[in-house]
Amino acid sequence: MLDFEALNALALEAGFTHAAPLDAGTIELKDEVRDMCGACGVYNHNWSCPPACGTLDELRAKVAGYREGILVQTVGELEDQFDGEGMMEAQENFKDSFTALHDRLAQDYPGLLSLCAGTCTRCKKCTYPDEPCRFPDKRFSSMEAYGIVVMDTCKANDLQYYYGPNAIAYTGCFLLK
Repeated sequence: MLDFEALNALALEAGFTHAAPLDAGTIELKDEVRDMCGACGVYNHNWSCPPACGTLDELRAKVAGYREGILVQTVGELEDQFDGEGMMEAQENFKDSFTALHDRLAQDYPGLLSLCAGTCTRCKKCTYPDEPCRFPDKRFSSMEAYGIVVMDTCKANDLQYYYGPNAIAYTGCFLLK
């Protein structure tokens, strides 16, 4: 059993606004979510995105090896629903916190599986498909690349997903052994 109080403290220390225990049994990988990745500009351009991150069957097998983890979230306040600058700032804060917590957890959990909001941004330009990933142990895919409906996973694990029209939430998770 994971020490959620300690994990929560690490998440808040890394800069997240919310964290919740994650029961890996609540995670469903759905084809229709994964299929939406094809519309993204990063599809087939990054090691952490489809098709390079693996088939859904491969990812299901990977996720099946975990029992628990932690959901993390950064909630940004927006001036209005069209505040693109506020959205980008919240996303950048989320990515910074996610990278910091990933690096911290990797020290204690060598089998760590990190799933972010959006694609991996470790490198300014991904080497895909010409060369191997520079940092395969530090790379992370998005929850959507794994076919996960983020809202459903949040709901199943008692983490709020929607914070009103003038807020945006970026959510990720860490599966731990």
